[in-house]
Amino acid sequence: MLPVMTEVYGNASSIHHFGQAARQKLDAARKQVAEALAADPQEIVFTSGGTEADNLALFGVGGHVITTTFEHPAVLASAAQLDHTLVPVDGRGMVDPDAIRRALRPDTRLISVMHANNEVGTIQPIREIARIAAEAAAALHSDGVQAAGKIPINVADLGVTLYSISGHKIGAPKGVGVLYVRKGTGVKPMLYGGRHERERRGGTENVAGAVALGRALRWICDYGDAENRRQLMLRDRLEQNILTRIADTHVNGAGAPRVPNTTNIRFDGIDSDALLIALDLKGFAVSSGAACSSGAPEPSHVLLAMGLNRLEARSSIRFSLGRSNSIEQVDALVEALVESVSRLRKLAPAYA
Repeated sequence: MLPVMTEVYGNASSIHHFGQAARQKLDAARKQVAEALAADPQEIVFTSGGTEADNLALFGVGGHVITTTFEHPAVLASAAQLDHTLVPVDGRGMVDPDAIRRALRPDTRLISVMHANNEVGTIQPIREIARIAAEAAAALHSDGVQAAGKIPINVADLGVTLYSISGHKIGAPKGVGVLYVRKGTGVKPMLYGGRHERERRGGTENVAGAVALGRALRWICDYGDAENRRQLMLRDRLEQNILTRIADTHVNGAGAPRVPNTTNIRFDGIDSDALLIALDLKGFAVSSGAACSSGAPEPSHVLLAMGLNRLEARSSIRFSLGRSNSIEQVDALVEALVESVSRLRKLAPAYA
């Protein structure tokens, strides 16, 4: 990314030497992204991130939209501006494809179901939902922001029409993302201007961000399988030690297929914000929900959608592991949790 920012400063749409140098970098990045998704480079639209990609998918197709109650806010807030139907999830955080089928209407144009949930990590049956969408002649969009880099993605095999990913979730910088748009799919642009991105997104391209995203996905293609197995081992170690050493704890989404790096655990009698602060003071960065919803007084809509009551949802913490984490850090986190939960429960009369 750095050489592009300092040396390849031309506008990728310009025909002079500097512009063409930038165009070559952009084209190479688009090819890397396409290879990682098993797509064609012409099907890749660079965006400013996952939120824009989700918005472009929903508003770009429009019509009646079917989505679920525990989608990312970028999808839920977009669907709220359209004619839409919300489908529930079960207690494991899984969507029933038959519920999608029952929600179909003659005017349904789009179904949007996330590939992996951002708070509990559950992996949805996208292939089965894709078959339902195809039977109804509806497009299928999937928010793959939490799936990219964690599980293999082949857009043709999945059967999706549109697929969103975000750079900063996989090692690229914040401010770049992608919407895969299957050939032949009409998508109305949200940003008007030049004829960039095959007239699907006006605006000078973020060449440095695109190059970084392409390189991050290339790393995942080369090393992702081994790294994901390592993170799965760490996550299982974390869960098992927490459940063994701390009473009255529960894994939200247990029993469902999940991405390897994410776990969401409920600590009965604990306010998640208090535990979050206690862990932060010990050097551990965890979350009580989606980062984009931090500071909200309401408990996680994802956990409420799964059937947890407000108190249970407010007692849950999300832990996300990454490449830099080690066994030693996981074990230290468990020790910090044992001490912090014990102290906080003594201060919580409701727990006793």
